Amino acid sequence: MNIRDVLLPALAALSLAACNQPTPPPTVDAPPPGLDAAADADAGAGIDPTQAGIAIETPWIRLPPPPAAVAAGYLGIRNSGAGPDRLLAVETDAAARVEIHEMRAEDGMMRMRQLEAGIELPSGAQVELKPGGYHLMLMEPQDLAVGGRVPAVLVFEHAGRVPVAFEVRSATGQGTHGGGHGGDTE
Repeated sequence: MNIRDVLLPALAALSLAACNQPTPPPTVDAPPPGLDAAADADAGAGIDPTQAGIAIETPWIRLPPPPAAVAAGYLGIRNSGAGPDRLLAVETDAAARVEIHEMRAEDGMMRMRQLEAGIELPSGAQVELKPGGYHLMLMEPQDLAVGGRVPAVLVFEHAGRVPVAFEVRSATGQGTHGGGHGGDTE
């Protein structure tokens, strides 16, 4: 028996466990000071995401239990633009890579698959990346701590590069300020 035969099923089990947790209460998130200026300089396409109709809500990452090699990320994306858009990728220095995934019931079982083409965002729609549905998988996450912020860039087909800061929450989905009572805001 080789080590891959043992590690791959264990990694799959951890990934599924990370995806099937309850959604925590929403928080009011603001990017850390200076993130907007850095993001504007890095935008590349020169498109303001609010002008393109893209709004990001409540980005957070679930702190994985040690020694897990994956962490799950969640957020809401609202497209109030005139046309459809697509989330193509997520970039961060806090993980070796980020994959966009979907969980869905198939033949009575929950199955997870990577969405290589990203997530379609119809005009006027809100898409939720949440436990048990669409979500992000941070492969080989680094330096995550409850209450910390993870800067990242969401890459959209039309809106371009949109900066975001994910709040790191405990495995129960609670941040550092809510005390487990639903008041998880700063």
